[in-house]
Amino acid sequence: MKITRGLAAHQRVPHPVLTIGNFDGQHLGHRALLRDVVRRADEAGGTPMVLTFDPHPVKVLAPQVNLRFLTTPDEKLACFRDAGVAEVLFLEFTASLASLTPDQFMQQVLRDGIGVRDLFVGEHFAFGKGRAGRIADLFRFGPNAGFQVHPVQPLRVDGEVVSSTRVRHLIKSGDVRGASRCLGRYYALGGQVMPGQQRGRQMGWPTANLKLPPDRVIPADGVYATRTLWEARAFESVSYIGTRPTFGAGERLLEVSLLDARENLYDQTIRVEFVERLRGDETFHNAEELSARIERDVQQARQALKAEPQPVPGA
Repeated sequence: MKITRGLAAHQRVPHPVLTIGNFDGQHLGHRALLRDVVRRADEAGGTPMVLTFDPHPVKVLAPQVNLRFLTTPDEKLACFRDAGVAEVLFLEFTASLASLTPDQFMQQVLRDGIGVRDLFVGEHFAFGKGRAGRIADLFRFGPNAGFQVHPVQPLRVDGEVVSSTRVRHLIKSGDVRGASRCLGRYYALGGQVMPGQQRGRQMGWPTANLKLPPDRVIPADGVYATRTLWEARAFESVSYIGTRPTFGAGERLLEVSLLDARENLYDQTIRVEFVERLRGDETFHNAEELSARIERDVQQARQALKAEPQPVPGA
């Protein structure tokens, strides 16, 4: 898969079949859209392409918004690659780009810059200055510019439209099970394990502690049944997100305890998949009470994980 930054670096390709968007989360709706693009490119002997933006437009248009993401840049590119996309074209999102009218965007980017032949977008796609451009404008402009517009209906799960906004809400509310139904996979966070205060080890539940990435959507505080991926191996685990109020609130962290393995994970990079929320955060009177609750958490985690399909490490 080719990664191109800027229209000046883009070289014309046979029959470009394009979709446009930020694609944060790579949820089931995104993946269905990408399948349509790749399928059409195969039929036309063309090139499946994605046009996306860096930085995210919100960072430029509303810098006061604390936007957090569902995927890292590398995860997003891996999803494009797995879908069969041949080229990802990044446009730097600047005030100048944001000021282009819909007609200017269609002329300068779609027609002259890329030479689009087939364009796949959601039926509520908006573009150009003030998001004034709509799919009707693409239908108006497309025939003279030599491209065909393919509106894509939204995908629904549990009766509701799948969107990145919906997935963010589900994760932040702790409904990681609902989020996984929209994503088609478990939501995951990763990072390097850092030394902790050894309280879990002292209670018989050693934990691997990770800092929470500041730019990622974080599940609600509480305890989760999880799967932990490390060195192409998958481990059943129970994980906690919170500030450990029983010992006096501290830094909000992700603490992971492997259920049936004792591995030295310090300084190792792990990935934690969130399967199901078991409970919210709680404050206990002492370490003994907390330890007894962890024992019940572990049993609940085993039950939650028992019926789940086995993960594919590295997937």
